[in-house]
Amino acid sequence: MLRRDARMRREYLYRKSLEAKEQALLARKRQLKEALAEDKKLPTELRKEAHELQHSLKLDDPDAHRSNVLDDEYATAGVTDPRLLITTSHDPSSKLTQFLKEMRLVFPNCHRMNRGGTTMKELVDVSKAEGFTDLIIVHETRGVPDGMIVAHMPHGPTAYFNLSNTILRHDIDGRPNIPEVFPHLVFENFTTKVGQRACNILKFLFPVPRADSTRVVSCVNRDDYISFRHHVFKKRSHKDVDLLELGPRFEMRLYQIKLGTPEQAEAENEWTLRPYMNTSKKRKML
Repeated sequence: MLRRDARMRREYLYRKSLEAKEQALLARKRQLKEALAEDKKLPTELRKEAHELQHSLKLDDPDAHRSNVLDDEYATAGVTDPRLLITTSHDPSSKLTQFLKEMRLVFPNCHRMNRGGTTMKELVDVSKAEGFTDLIIVHETRGVPDGMIVAHMPHGPTAYFNLSNTILRHDIDGRPNIPEVFPHLVFENFTTKVGQRACNILKFLFPVPRADSTRVVSCVNRDDYISFRHHVFKKRSHKDVDLLELGPRFEMRLYQIKLGTPEQAEAENEWTLRPYMNTSKKRKML
């Protein structure tokens, strides 16, 4: 099993290393195609390989969609329903345990696990052996849930979020019961490449819903803070709709994406929020 995991990891890293070369080749093909279409002078860096690129242009379209490593990670998304394993950090408080139970109700096909003394490597090994597609770990500071890790199995990526303004479900007055139907998803204002990456990581935690589902999970990006809300709606007429909050609610802020699983200290960082990034108010990461 260990040899098989190591071999699959090496194959994954090899495919990832080829992605940058493929993207650079596609960029040169696009430059040549635009220069020929607009009857412009060829760029200097393309003149030596212009004939080879022109010959390959006849065989393929550089603007066509090409699958890459990022697509391969979620190749079966939407085809098979995801299976999630959710747990906490070591020695959780009663509030974090309650938050864990409520989050298990948010995600369909989610299984809750008491952490106990289980190490991170053992958690990842269990997730792979049992066929879970994602592993979610929630953390706390002094009894307040303030962190969440979302790891895609078996090779990543792993996203790290800070949580703030967490309101548990039992603190919301007039909350209805949570239906077991799959929810519709609303993602707003994820415009950058990192934002689309975060959107895919969160989106593929949920299976495809039916058209008549009345549950809605929304993630709205405002100044790089993702507002997580969970509602159910009831139609009173063809114009009026009642929106009832199910909970829990919280704000998330992405601060790291790793190309690997949580126990791999050597995994490459795909994106990290650096301290100097907070100095520019106009710069939006998501």
